[in-house]
Amino acid sequence: MIIRKTDDQIEKMAAAGAIHARCMKMVAAKVRPGVTTAELDEVAEKFIRSQGGVPTFKGFRGFPGSICASPNSMVVHGIPGPYKLEKGDILSVDIGVTLDGWVADGASTIPVGRIDETTRKLLTVTKESLDLAAAKMVPGNRVGDIGHAVQSHVEANGFSVIRTLVGHGVGKNMHEEPQIANYGTPGRGPLIEEGMVFAIEPMVNVGGPGVYMDDDGWSVFSDDGSMAAHFEYTVAATEDGPRILTPWDR
Repeated sequence: MIIRKTDDQIEKMAAAGAIHARCMKMVAAKVRPGVTTAELDEVAEKFIRSQGGVPTFKGFRGFPGSICASPNSMVVHGIPGPYKLEKGDILSVDIGVTLDGWVADGASTIPVGRIDETTRKLLTVTKESLDLAAAKMVPGNRVGDIGHAVQSHVEANGFSVIRTLVGHGVGKNMHEEPQIANYGTPGRGPLIEEGMVFAIEPMVNVGGPGVYMDDDGWSVFSDDGSMAAHFEYTVAATEDGPRILTPWDR
């Protein structure tokens, strides 16, 4: 069942999303050569708690970090640790904030200094696909419209959508129905109704679409070792159209 939120509940999620956005901007400003992902994790946790929130990811199914920090060919779910950023890296930073029981979830992939042209195009195209997908979060559309928006843009630019990783509904729980695939057929899938809130998150590889999970049970990598990007918003469907609740780039 897809849980619709009231206007008041969406405002509570937006309050969590405001903390998320400030946290993401602060973490992004600290992404530079020589910084470890553990240091970024510590900064994020301290900030979230200082704002009255809780890091959603910490302890979720045993996850040890407050953020997911996934460099280069690691797509998602990277455990923060001793990895030291280098020039030319990219880093997916995924942050969840829970405030008064309501969750906001979002991610950005951040370049570390100058990156090569193919990787820069990967980041640009993946972020564009997120914007196109978020624009489909309109009452009367279908979930397949969201996935198609991602897939068509990504594949037209020569990259691959990862099919085994998906977005999701979000609210009181981090993962709610429905699953939001990054591929699909327009006009198919569940009907989008006012009050629905989804975490839309394109995950894209430069190479093929295949991925594998590391022995740590969390980190997911591209099969072929190619660079991967991940961008995410929490988006509400309202009578006035899509409302981005985690405006980390605004």
